[in-house]
Amino acid sequence: MIRNGHGEAGGAERPGPGGRRAVRVWCDGCYDMVHYGHSNQLRQARAMGDHLIVGVHTDDDITLTVDGRDTYEEVKQAGRYRECKRTQGVSTTDLVGRMLLVTKAHHSSQEMSSEYREYADSFGKLSHPTPSRETLSSGGSSQCPGGRNPWTGVSQFLQTSRKIIQFASGKEPQPGEMVIYVAGAFDLFHIGHVDFLEKVHGLAERPYIIAGLHFDQEVNHYKGKNYPIMNLHERTLSVLACRYVSEVVIGAPYSVTAELLDHFKVDLVCHGKTEIMPDKDGSDPYEEPKRRGIFCQIDSGNDLTTDLIVQRIIKNRLEYEARNQKKEAKELAFLEAMRQQEARPERESDCDF
Repeated sequence: MIRNGHGEAGGAERPGPGGRRAVRVWCDGCYDMVHYGHSNQLRQARAMGDHLIVGVHTDDDITLTVDGRDTYEEVKQAGRYRECKRTQGVSTTDLVGRMLLVTKAHHSSQEMSSEYREYADSFGKLSHPTPSRETLSSGGSSQCPGGRNPWTGVSQFLQTSRKIIQFASGKEPQPGEMVIYVAGAFDLFHIGHVDFLEKVHGLAERPYIIAGLHFDQEVNHYKGKNYPIMNLHERTLSVLACRYVSEVVIGAPYSVTAELLDHFKVDLVCHGKTEIMPDKDGSDPYEEPKRRGIFCQIDSGNDLTTDLIVQRIIKNRLEYEARNQKKEAKELAFLEAMRQQEARPERESDCDF
């Protein structure tokens, strides 16, 4: 077990409010290619108690036990089962589809291509929010029209101010805090990004990290292909969910300007060891902070990049598709069994005289 001691010395468990027994919450899942939907699920689970314990599966195939029973049957019978609301508009399936099909539809509200729509239909397209299966409180027996699986599916993301508020800290820089600015795409927000931000966070005793996220078109200009895989709104929530980040600039300029530095009263500007691409006019995007002597490069010690993740997905495409189809078949069978079980008491009551 890996203990996260954030906010508590040594990660020691404290009693709940008023000295009552602390409520420990368990949730589990595969968490393959973690996205803001996972973050939102964990946020909801954490709010249900005082301490959150997360179990990570080997394959995200947790619908049924080996003998065909509901994975959460025992906790349901014990009255210790709760549900988290699913974050509509995001799924690992959807993100993988963007990588495999090199589509750019996620950069705007344009219609999905026929090829991508075929992919979406083959894996079950979400039409409404349904409870997540990835927690102690996962589950629910909703099903999408057409017999599609509501958990293994593809959906379109709609950003709202409420979503941002749920993820944002809402805190402004306080006297004595060092304001540190970092910028980039932060696409498919992964452990490489987290390690970098952790190193940046450790540069000051009281850091206030502002992350500037570039527009989709800007990222596509210097990354090419169909990057970014996640659009600006999706990337915003992913970065806001990171505990090291205090504020996010949505659609930050590629070049770190004097106006930006002065507006946020930036004390330090950091960049990782990835290549710094010149701006469209050929200039160095970090020219101004370098001139002020407040620029530094940070080695996160982690070689994982968004490109490497995409390469893994492409390499294992057939394996992934086979796994996903098998998983959906099992979950649809489980949904049918749940419906029959729920309908049985109704049929029995109809026979009572």
